[in-house]
Amino acid sequence: MALFGVTAKEWRDANPDKSGNIRDFADISQLVCLSNLENLNALFISDGLLQADRLEKINAIAIRQMTLLTKDMAVRLISGKK
Repeated sequence: MALFGVTAKEWRDANPDKSGNIRDFADISQLVCLSNLENLNALFISDGLLQADRLEKINAIAIRQMTLLTKDMAVRLISGKK
């Protein structure tokens, strides 16, 4: 939700013609960000943060990371974008 803006179920419902899941259609920047967010979420859970607080923090971090990752020329070259 924090990265893609929809839940996995919402994505599947909106894309019945696509097999697999939302991660199968993510680009390299999104996958890197998602991995980071999963680790941070685990840390926030161990710190006892409530789900709503975790989602708010993770969403803000996702926005910052995606901004950085999509501006980084090396990441763009790896993903085949110019």
